[in-house]
Amino acid sequence: MIINGCTPEPEPKKNIQVNEDALKKQFIKANQQLVQKENDEMDQYARSHQMPFVSTKSGIRYYVYKASAKGDSIRDGMEITMDYKVSLMNGTEVYSSAELGKKTFIVGQENIESGIHKAVQFLKKGDKALILIPSHLAHGLLGDSKKIPPQMPIVYDVQISN
Repeated sequence: MIINGCTPEPEPKKNIQVNEDALKKQFIKANQQLVQKENDEMDQYARSHQMPFVSTKSGIRYYVYKASAKGDSIRDGMEITMDYKVSLMNGTEVYSSAELGKKTFIVGQENIESGIHKAVQFLKKGDKALILIPSHLAHGLLGDSKKIPPQMPIVYDVQISN
C-alpha cells in the first residue's frame, strides 16, 4: 500500500510596508501630547498652590520662596549640597534628605536628574525653592522603578547650602 501525502505549500511571506515618515509623525504627535499634558499638570499645580513659578525654555518651573541675601549664583562645574524633598504632583512624598541624606554633587557632571542640574543654575546658594521638573528631565518614560511612576513630572523642594 502506498500512501501519498501532500504537504501544503508554504504561504508566501507578506511584505509589510512601513511608512517611516507616517510612523515618525505619529511618535512626534504622541510626544507633543505628553509634553502638553505635563505642562498642563504643572500649570495646574502652580495655580492651585498660588505660586508665581518662573518657566524656563526647557520646561522646568521654579519658585524661590526664600531668597538668599548674599549667596553666590550657582554655575556649571560648581559643587553644591542641598536638602530636598521629592514629591509627585499629587503631593505624595517619595524621597527626602531626612531619609536619604543631603545631596552633594557637581552641577552638570553627576548622576542626578538632568532637570536638577538645569534648575539649580537659576538659584543661588542659600535659596529655598520649589522646582517642577517634567518627566523627560526627571525619570522619563520608565520612572525610577521604585517610587516614581513612568512619565511623571516631579516636584523638588530644595534648600541649597551656603
